[in-house]
Amino acid sequence: MSTLTTLIIVLAILMAIVGGETGIRSFFSVLINTILLILVAMLISWGINIPILILIFIPLKLVTIIYLGTHDYTVAKNSFYSSFLVCLIVSVIILAFQWMAQAAGLGPEAGEVLVGLSQMPGLSYPMIAVAVAIFSALGAIAEAAVAMSSGLLEIKKHNPEISRKNLMVSGNAIGNDVLGTSMNTILFGMFGSFLSLFLWYFRLHYSLGEVLNEKLFVNEALIILYSLIGVILTVPLSTFFLSRGMSDHNEVKNESRKSNTN
Repeated sequence: MSTLTTLIIVLAILMAIVGGETGIRSFFSVLINTILLILVAMLISWGINIPILILIFIPLKLVTIIYLGTHDYTVAKNSFYSSFLVCLIVSVIILAFQWMAQAAGLGPEAGEVLVGLSQMPGLSYPMIAVAVAIFSALGAIAEAAVAMSSGLLEIKKHNPEISRKNLMVSGNAIGNDVLGTSMNTILFGMFGSFLSLFLWYFRLHYSLGEVLNEKLFVNEALIILYSLIGVILTVPLSTFFLSRGMSDHNEVKNESRKSNTN
């Protein structure tokens, strides 16, 4: 049994013990999303139109992440709407800034690997960079949406008569904590994955200007910034959708009560 297989089994057991049914569903959500990412890579390599793949797989991945990872339908529905809207907005931002950055493709560090291989595989590296950035930001956006929706729904359950204004205020307070933890998670994830590259830059005496213009570093930094922008947009949108939905639900209940009493 390989190390990878052993760790996957340990992960599945721990998620089942700690999370119960939701943990098991979350584990299968991870497996399904892994399969979807492999499928995306295969379809891109076969020459399928990348923008079409992005539009198809964004909702598919959000559905598997959110609906399989949460036990409450209201939380899942609100999280899906807000995260899908944020993903569309972030996708437009990514398209614009990837075009301005012109950082797609492979850097000179990959020169030895590419020796003897064709430099024109027939793929659009800029669109591949866009797809990578969108799918990288998608997880952070969905996580923030679920965290916001779950917190606000718990507040609503314990205080059913809370007004929309007070719910928005509570959402902003929760959002500040979500933003802080999400940003640190994203930044430390980047540092952990790029520590060896940073050491390489340092040992080879790269100047600050060379590092800031290095494709590998620029692409990773852009992905981090896209994820942060997505999380920032998710906080107010999740609060707005849930507070509006809950307020409309209360209005319908109040009207039905009045009609019953009359």
